[in-house]
Amino acid sequence: MNVNESQIAFIGTGVMGTSMAGHLLKAGAKITVYNRTKEKTKTLIESGAAWADTPAAAVKGASVVFTMVGYPADVEEIYFGKNGIINAAAAGTILVDFTTSDPELSIRIAEEALSQGKFSLDAPVSGGDLGARNASLAIMVGGDQQSFDKVIPFFQTVGKTVILQGGPGAGQHTKMANQIAIAGSLCGAVEAVIYAESAGLDPKRVLDSIGGGAAQSWQLLNMVPRMLDGNFDPGFYSKHFLKDLRIALNSARSMKVKLPMLEMAEHLFELMSDKGFAEKGTQALYLLYRNGLL
Repeated sequence: MNVNESQIAFIGTGVMGTSMAGHLLKAGAKITVYNRTKEKTKTLIESGAAWADTPAAAVKGASVVFTMVGYPADVEEIYFGKNGIINAAAAGTILVDFTTSDPELSIRIAEEALSQGKFSLDAPVSGGDLGARNASLAIMVGGDQQSFDKVIPFFQTVGKTVILQGGPGAGQHTKMANQIAIAGSLCGAVEAVIYAESAGLDPKRVLDSIGGGAAQSWQLLNMVPRMLDGNFDPGFYSKHFLKDLRIALNSARSMKVKLPMLEMAEHLFELMSDKGFAEKGTQALYLLYRNGLL
């Protein structure tokens, strides 16, 4: 399946969805977009995308449908609600959910889609706003091989690392492993900065020393400079990271796996929400420490 001239739908044009849909437009895809707030689709419409008033209307005539929304409840509404896309899509349509969501919900979507002669892939992404803008996202996919093979040109248009992890839900489970790893490296990066500042060091000089050694991480190299510059704008919202941590923790508990670091991270991001930082980027965890709010 070629991206050029393909008729697709893209539902959810937030921080990351807008960039991803934009890459597909530039690659020649014909796109119909839907977002709860129409204003957020303005740049895409100006670039040639068509607008639909409902998710169901957006998928009419589309061979591939992409969704990128906020929470599992939003995914459920988009797929199963009154204007849901499973019932509205034509037989043979491939439904691809980029949202980080509940693995069990992804399995449910796959089963319902298949019962109607349609197909679905859960394909959560990692890389944040930078990865979306630079088309360098890591895409973790769950679903059937045939659908994956058809959609991979689209994945390669918006991302860099694309791997089919297994059947329905496998992409979401992989993303949970990703978020757990991020939680650990983000907490470590924040505490390293707090420690350096408390010792009277220049944290930027410390970063120059430790950023290229064994302590190196994406969080250390990308989030710490934002923290030190006072930039807490959301590349990835704290409220969405809390959502992900809760999904991961619930999944771990269902598998009877004890993950104390994950439990600690969930607690910290609950505090972030309680202290008014839910709409800030995950790097605002630094403020929780710096302002003595622990």
